[in-house]
Amino acid sequence: MESRNPRRWWILIVLCLSSLVLVIDSMALTVAVPSMTEDLGASAQDTQWILDSYILVFAGLLLTSGSLGDRFGRRKVMIIGLLLFGAASLAAVFCTNPGEVIAVRVAMGVGGALIMPSTLSILITVFDEEERGKAMAAWGSVSMLGLVGSPVLGGVLIDHFSWHSIFFINIPVVALAIVAGLLLMPESKAPWQKPDPLGAVLSAAGMTALIWWIIEIPQHGAFGARSLVTLAVAVVSLTGFVIWENVTSAPMVPLVLFKHRNFSGGSVSLALVQIGTGGLLLVLTQYLQFVLGYSPVKAGLAFVPLAVTALIGNTAGAQLAARFGNRWLIVAGMLTMSSSFALLTTVTATSGFTVPAIALGLLGLGAGLAMPAAVGALMGTIPAEKAGVGSALNDTIQQAGTALGIAILGSMLSSGFASEMPSSAPDAARHSIAGAVGSGDPSLVRTAHEAFTAAMSTTFAVSGVGVLVAAVLAGLLMRDPARVAAPEREGEGERELVA
Repeated sequence: MESRNPRRWWILIVLCLSSLVLVIDSMALTVAVPSMTEDLGASAQDTQWILDSYILVFAGLLLTSGSLGDRFGRRKVMIIGLLLFGAASLAAVFCTNPGEVIAVRVAMGVGGALIMPSTLSILITVFDEEERGKAMAAWGSVSMLGLVGSPVLGGVLIDHFSWHSIFFINIPVVALAIVAGLLLMPESKAPWQKPDPLGAVLSAAGMTALIWWIIEIPQHGAFGARSLVTLAVAVVSLTGFVIWENVTSAPMVPLVLFKHRNFSGGSVSLALVQIGTGGLLLVLTQYLQFVLGYSPVKAGLAFVPLAVTALIGNTAGAQLAARFGNRWLIVAGMLTMSSSFALLTTVTATSGFTVPAIALGLLGLGAGLAMPAAVGALMGTIPAEKAGVGSALNDTIQQAGTALGIAILGSMLSSGFASEMPSSAPDAARHSIAGAVGSGDPSLVRTAHEAFTAAMSTTFAVSGVGVLVAAVLAGLLMRDPARVAAPEREGEGERELVA
């Protein structure tokens, strides 16, 4: 057995900082959406593209960036990503219109795509199977701290300065991660392999087109003329990618991973969870600010139950996984998450925050138990020499799920809200709760609150079903290591993966 890296826990700190900057950016931006929309005069489509342009580029480039990390050095690629992300964050401070914000979000998406696969791939190469669960739990806990801390800090900055200041939060975290990475982290890369430029082009084109199609569903429908062209590009590119990766002598992506039940089951389950939770934070932020009248700071503090229980779940999960295995821990966590959505469906315009607080607590606990265990289980199937592109494959599947969740739930929320509003209401009020609240008409505002919570309940019901299906699939498909090794056919799969 190889000796453990004596600096592995210091390396974990660098990985946590690198991932933390992505969490901080996402959550702070979510809280800033109402004030940003008002200040920029952004339309609903502008706001959607401010949020989705990042996901579009991020998901489209993940496989390519994971391959680059394996080839040229995971630390090098991660630090380049951090530099680009930090520079784009600084540029965002000076944006004055929606187009400029969208442009910097695209640059941040490129940086994020370089950061994320490297962090996970370095983690699984530095930590052995015995310690990987603890490392994943610590990594998840830091992300949860950022999940609650960044909205609060973002809210304080918005109250005292402007929405521009939320992007400034990223800069010191990026700087610290870069310095720590250069000082503490050794370089790692895979053995040399012939480049696969065609695979890189097909994967980037296919994933970008797929996410673009998903994003455009609310505006143009899933099968309108414009959407069909985008979908055709996605299908042709991704089909070509799969065919090419199976025939080329040096594939960029080890598709053989999908022969492993833990990887395929874990990926599909996590994708379904991401679909279910994709629009949760954005929907609840609007509920807190537009229905309950919370300030950005108070809206950020409202997510404290989610972070606290997620920390508890992460801490307990590492111990429980060692005792009972990942499979049933994942199922239990996802069932708990599903129950939180069931509770959220009961929220009305007059419910206040008690019910959402309890639901957020359950959601955090379930996610804390299930998500690190699921990621750890499927990442444990990836050979070290394919760590970068393997982790990127998992990230890509989850990001596609997130984008699909935002598109589906966002569309359901918008159409549900419009259908609940009276036809006599002004057009702006019928299509946006922000427009209804801004009208100043007490009767219209009250109607809008009821319409929004009714539409919100429907979206949460769909989310709960998605997470419930994920729990069932995880229970049926995934196996704990002791059971995987037993059947001969599974043993053959293991040998294939490490060959």
